[in-house]
Amino acid sequence: MATRREFLGAAAVGSGLATSLLAAQSRQHIPLSANDKIQVALIGCGGMGQGDAHTSVSTGLTKIVAACDCYDGRLEHMKALYGRDIFTTKNYQELLARQEIDAVIIGTPDHWHQKVTIDALNAKKDVYCEKPMVQHIEDGLAVVEAQKRTGRILQIGSQRVSSIVYKKAQELFRSGAIGKLNMIEAWYDRNSAIGAWEYTIPPDASTDTCDWNQFQGRAPHTEWDPKRFFRWRCYRDYGTGVAGDLFVHLFSGLHFITGALGPTRVFATGGLRFWKDGRDVPDVLIGLYDYPESSGHPAFNLIMRTNFVNGARENSGFRFTGTEGIMTVGSNVTVTTPPPQTQPGYTISTFSEAEQKAYLKWYHDRYPEVRPSAAGLKASHDQTFEPPPDYSDHYDHHLNFALAIRSRKPVVEDAVFGFRAAAPALLSNVSYFDDRVVAWDPRAMKLEV
Repeated sequence: MATRREFLGAAAVGSGLATSLLAAQSRQHIPLSANDKIQVALIGCGGMGQGDAHTSVSTGLTKIVAACDCYDGRLEHMKALYGRDIFTTKNYQELLARQEIDAVIIGTPDHWHQKVTIDALNAKKDVYCEKPMVQHIEDGLAVVEAQKRTGRILQIGSQRVSSIVYKKAQELFRSGAIGKLNMIEAWYDRNSAIGAWEYTIPPDASTDTCDWNQFQGRAPHTEWDPKRFFRWRCYRDYGTGVAGDLFVHLFSGLHFITGALGPTRVFATGGLRFWKDGRDVPDVLIGLYDYPESSGHPAFNLIMRTNFVNGARENSGFRFTGTEGIMTVGSNVTVTTPPPQTQPGYTISTFSEAEQKAYLKWYHDRYPEVRPSAAGLKASHDQTFEPPPDYSDHYDHHLNFALAIRSRKPVVEDAVFGFRAAAPALLSNVSYFDDRVVAWDPRAMKLEV
């Protein structure tokens, strides 16, 4: 097993990024004082949004100066966290009009991602948008165009592309550690009510404290329903189901490791097995994906699943199967390389007895029998690479965003990468609900007719 030192030595672009790049910036006379922090507004102050804000501030490079949410309680909580003087509103356009705001973090429901992102880019703000980048396939290219046209920094919030664990997996994969890839298994399972989006609804939830009309936006307007407001991931009108919430993390990590642009064919199946609470998205989803030959890599097949019924424990990961070994990626990276086959074996039971005896004599002369030994049993062909116990890829992802704002250099997950990761997840929904195989052009980022 590789030591932590060996792992970190090979992954200096991860947690060591802060020290090296901040030192480089200091030499370029870029001020980093407390009075010169990036002024950030949070749009969408739910659990993920507030988590993003906290992580962003922990880098020491940003300051939360404004917040927008459709629920009064969350705006009050933001004031308690970041000061009574921060600007709060239920209308995000008021934030975008404020000149002192340099960047926004978008933690809204998925159906707002495209519009808020494009509006923020047009307002000359840099943007960190939670995954998936968009709610529907037809939303994606407009965001790509807006980023290109405005030249602003846009980072999509799938933190695995900033992870030193995934960077190590990328290095191992590209070095040929498992030979030629032929298939990948990926999973993201959960086994809890909170994991299945049964979020707590505050006792004061009402149309007096929640701007239900603003929340609904482009979605079909319905009567006030606190479950739809606070558990929006359960509904197609506002969210993207398990595919957009969790598959997209897996696609982001997979594309980062392999360099793949996306699949050409998508098929998904599953069902609503347990969480029959009014939601209209499945809690079990299984997808099959055909990836074409690209970037010097052979074609491969992907099997992906999410299970909210009983995932045993909350976990996610990959199993990359190649011609010379297997790489498992989760909280760490393990490469298993089986010893090479020394004998081909034989199938002679249907031969005559004389032919069997003659063949066995020839076989054993050519392949002398080697008895197993204790020394042989101790031999290990596994290598495991562990990150530090306190490592956070969320931190590195937000640090990368803040550093990109200062340097004006590309981020690790821009609109093109974000759309190519979101697309197969969104197409999984199309396949599931339309009950069909979907053809996709990952290079042009368009549906195949």
